[in-house]
This record gives sequence, structure tokens and C-alpha cells, in this order.
Amino acid sequence: MPKFTTEKLRNVVLLSHGGAGKTIIAEAMLHTAGHTTRFGRVEDGTTLSDFEPEEIRRQSSSQMAVLACPWRDCKINILDTPGYADFRGEVISASRVADSAIIVVSAAAGVEVGTNQMWILANERNLPRVVFINKMDRENADFDRVMSEITDRFGRECVPVQIPIGAEAAFSGVVNLLDPDADVPDDVADVVEEARERLIEAVAEADDELADKYLEGEEISQAEMIAGLKQGIAEGLIIPVMVGASTSQIGTRELMDAIVDFLPSPADVGNVEANTADGTVSMSPDSSGPLAALVFKTSADPFVGKLSYFRVYSGTFSSDNQLWNANEGQQERVGQVFEVRGKEQTAVPEFACGDIGATPKLNSVLTGHTICTRDNQFTLEGMDFPSSVYLMAVFPKSQADVDKMTSSLSRITEEDPSLTVTREPDTLQVLLGGLGDTHVDLAIEKMKNKFGAEMILQVPKVAYKETISGRTRVEYRHKKQSGGHGQFGHVWLELEPLPRGEGFQFAETVVGGNVPREYIPSVEKGVSKAMGDGAIAGYPIVDVKATLFDGSYHTVDSSGICFEIAGGQALTKGVQLASPTLLEPIMHVQITVPDEYTGDIIGDMNSRRGRIHGMSPQGNNSTMIEGETPQAEMLRYATELRSMTQGQGNFTMEFDHYEEVPAHLVDRLVDQLREQEAART
Repeated sequence: MPKFTTEKLRNVVLLSHGGAGKTIIAEAMLHTAGHTTRFGRVEDGTTLSDFEPEEIRRQSSSQMAVLACPWRDCKINILDTPGYADFRGEVISASRVADSAIIVVSAAAGVEVGTNQMWILANERNLPRVVFINKMDRENADFDRVMSEITDRFGRECVPVQIPIGAEAAFSGVVNLLDPDADVPDDVADVVEEARERLIEAVAEADDELADKYLEGEEISQAEMIAGLKQGIAEGLIIPVMVGASTSQIGTRELMDAIVDFLPSPADVGNVEANTADGTVSMSPDSSGPLAALVFKTSADPFVGKLSYFRVYSGTFSSDNQLWNANEGQQERVGQVFEVRGKEQTAVPEFACGDIGATPKLNSVLTGHTICTRDNQFTLEGMDFPSSVYLMAVFPKSQADVDKMTSSLSRITEEDPSLTVTREPDTLQVLLGGLGDTHVDLAIEKMKNKFGAEMILQVPKVAYKETISGRTRVEYRHKKQSGGHGQFGHVWLELEPLPRGEGFQFAETVVGGNVPREYIPSVEKGVSKAMGDGAIAGYPIVDVKATLFDGSYHTVDSSGICFEIAGGQALTKGVQLASPTLLEPIMHVQITVPDEYTGDIIGDMNSRRGRIHGMSPQGNNSTMIEGETPQAEMLRYATELRSMTQGQGNFTMEFDHYEEVPAHLVDRLVDQLREQEAART
């Protein structure tokens, strides 16, 4: 049997704004529990969570880390997540498999932008949670101020269960409000008494029987308080607020006790829905049931190769087993399975239902796939990752990197599904997309460190096109004589514009055999080839109809290639005479921002030649602005929107249609495009 049963497991995700101290909290928990002999520091690059070279160099988490931490008679699976918005995909993966959350708030900085975003995410996942006010030993730490911000922002459900003793350099410990025998210093006695009364009131409000006792003036026992608090947390009616300083390991032990005592186990969470060939079934968290495990993260480990992190939702996940990838319909051979503690991996025989582990070298398995047995096939709900909003063109740095480029890009997107790789058919560029500039830059660093592939990033080209706005008739005579057989092809073309999006059409109305039937396909081929090079800036020509209506030929000197040349030259000449115009891609944009930034965003969109189609409230005091704007104005919008909204805005963007560039901007735009092209070469 597995060492830890389902009832003895706790899967907890750490969420916060960047810099609130999640990684050090995880480090303090492992050190307090005796799993490490040295207390790591972010500044030294010695923490178990931040082990990638990029994380050590930046002194900031960029990926989720799984840390198994046995405590008392239970096992806490800590999911340490990045706080920076560019790595939201990692947070989504961790939140998908967690049963509860610790929202970390800095005692000095208070409730920040990322705190609010993580709170919304925890609400969406319906995760029971604890708020942990960290860094009470830092300068400007103020428990009362931060507590006021928490209740103002997140509601009266947030209730302190601890009171700090001192602050800043004088911070020395906490008073546990659930312990009636706790030592209470005189200088906080009144605060403790008031907070304890507020806690009793909150517990009573969450339970009808306790509410009756409280209103009738009866005393609520210690056992009733603990049971009521646990029930209130599970139902989201109470959110306990704890306090500490992880660098000093003050409050760490109490936090781990609270996780074990008050936060739910996978057994408490209950059944999950799974899809089968016959429909949807409800799977109970039973280690003796059929196997269903969700892969929530894939990484490229330099020592063991591809490593798949999974959570077991039903059954027992054992080593040395033949299992089944339900999403791809392929059999997988499972060798060893590992308990993970950051970069450390310990082989274990099996994982009980509800536990989290990892296994290497699953060939067909990707993030979001379900592992089961071939006899009992299930698929669990995967993860919806945010769309890429920041695109950069990527090129190999040297000839040696050309062969590595495709495989490296494939492996990096396998590791991080919030990254995308696409090939732009019009510009022939490979585009790497992410959630921001840091996200994409870090992916390039990883490709170099992990796969030995060095890449260069450039601002992507905009896929401009050209068309005509007038009609014209044009003649071109191709004639060469150099001894022997000469070359002769003579065509008359009529060019006319087509509605936007119609592409290219060719027709012929030749009568009398002036252009023999066997040469007409050659004319069409020549015209089609010439459509790739426009008259204004060399961009492809679209939305044009070319009609061959007359011409002539020579019985000896004419050939297919002669009429192909004549057709192409006629089109090039005709486009110049038919009022050519430049077309640019127009994107449909949806921008969601807090209400106070709505006016600024609309003004900014107008300055980008955008058109606002409408606005709609989204809840949480935010508004979605919908409109369209030229792609050329949005190449850096992910970074700029974050700056304008203090990180609180987000947007989606997709191609909508092509539109003429305003006449007064064409010359300036063409000059800019030529300068950019010269710089690239």
C-alpha cells in the first residue's frame, strides 16, 4: 500500500503577486519539517523551488515547482507558482490539480495587482484558501493596514486566526487565537481579545447550530470552534488570515499545522467528473478504483529526459506498468515513478489516489492528457491556457542551429503550452508567441540552456498586401530576335478590383483565335506569378480580376513561355496604372481592464487608429472594450497595456480583415518598411 493514504494528503498551491515570498515559504516549510539541512536563499540561488538557470539568474520563479513535504502524519504537496503575469500558464496548471490555496500577501507592500488576480483565479477554481501575511519582519510591515486592505478587497470572510507580536525588526512571533492557553503579551492583549471575539462570531455565522448557541450566549467549545472553522473554510464562508516571516521561519510551523488541520484532503473534495465512450461518469477518490491520472506539467529534464508530472484522481499509479494515454489512444510503458521535491526526485513504488508525482519518458503524453488503463478508459478535464498575445519572429543564430530549431521549438512548447509556434504564410516567418516579452525571452534562454539551440528574436513583419482601386486596360508585347527562332507573345489585359477578400480571378474573352487556346494557361500562369510582387512596396497583390481579351501570336516564334512572360509584364504594368493601394491586416481586439482605466485605454486605442465597437461590464469592477485596430499598431501592446494598467489589463486579438492604409500614411509607412528591411539585412 502507498505510504500516505488519500485522507492523509494535502495538495496546496501558493499564489501571490511577484515578490511576496512564496518560494521562501516553501523553503521554510521543508526546512522546518526537517527535509533540508540548509535553509536556501533566493539571492544565492540555493532554493529547491528555483533550480532552473534562468530562475537563479533572475532571482525569480518562472515555472511551477512541486515539493513533497511530509508533516506530522500527512503529506503536503506544495505547488510553488510564479508571481509574474507572463507565467500565468504555470499558475493555471498548478491550480488545476490543487485542492486548496495559500494566498500570500507581503506585510510591507499589502494587497497588490497580482494578489487580486490570484484571488480571482482561486475563486474560479472554487479553492478553499488561507491568506498568509508574510514578511512581518520587513521595514514598513503593518499588519493592521494590510488586514484592512484584505477585508476591503476580499470581504469580511477574511478573519485573522493569529495576531503578530511586534513588527519589523521587533517581530518575534504570533498569538494563536484558537489556543485559549496561548501566552499573550500585555501590549497585544486587547487586540487578541477583540480578534478572538471576531473569530468566534465568524465561525458561528458559518454554522446554524453554533449561531444559535452564540446568540443565546452559550460558550462555544474548542472542538466546536475547530470543526466549525474547518467546515467554514471548505464552504468558502471563512478565509483564515495567518501571519509570519518566512525568512525567519516564524509562523511556518503554524501554517503547516493549519494546512493539515483545516484544509481539505482529496477525499474531502469528493468525486470528479470524467468522460468515457458512453458519456460522463463520476469518479470517487478511491485508491482501489480504476486508474485516472491527469498530466498537468511536462518538463525537459537534462538527466532523465521528458518528465511528466501527474495527479492521481482515481486508483493507484504504480511503477513498472503498462498504461494508456486516453487522449491519443496509445499504450505507454511506465518505468519508475518519482516523488518530487523541486529538482530532487526520489523513486517510490506507487502513488495513492490524490497524490502527485512524476514519471519519465512517456512518448505520446502531453500536458492535459489523461493516463488510465486500456480496459478502463477515461479522460479528465484538461487546462485552458491563455492565448499568446506577444509574438516575435525567431531565427537560428548560425547554420549549426538550423537543424535544432524545429525540434527545440517543439519541445519548449511541449513544456509550456502557453507558448505557441506558428508559421506566417505571407511573410514566411516562424513566430514564437507568449504572454509577454519576458515569457518569450525566457523561452529562448531555455532553448539555449536545455537543447543547445541559439535563436535570435526580431519584431515580426506585418503581412501587408497590395491591390488596385481603379480599372485599366494594358498591352504588353514580348518580342526578342537573336538569330534562329525568336520569342513573341502579345497580350491585352483588363484589370479591375474585386471586393475585399476575393483574392485573384482570371478570365479570358479572346475571340477569333488571336491568342491560341494552348497559350491561355501560360498567360494565367504569368499573371499569377506577378501577383506576388506589388507596385508600391513589393507586397503580394490581392483582390484583382485580370481578363485576357485580345493579343496576337507568331506561328514560329510564339511559345508558352513567351505568353507567360507577356502576361506577367502586362499585370505589373497595369497595376501601376490602376491606382495601386496598400492593404494592412486589421485585428479584432477585446481588452478587459478595471473601470478606472477605461478612458485611458479608449484614448490610447484611438491614437492607434483603432475603432471602438462597444463596451460591456465584466464584473469585478472591470470593463471589456471591443474594437478593431491595425496589426502594425499592436506589435508591442502586451507590454504597453501592462504598463498603462499597472498589470491589471489583459486582451485577446485575432485577425479580422484587410483594409486600405490611409493615403496620407502610405509614403511614410513604405519608408519605414524599407528601413526595417535594410536593418534586417
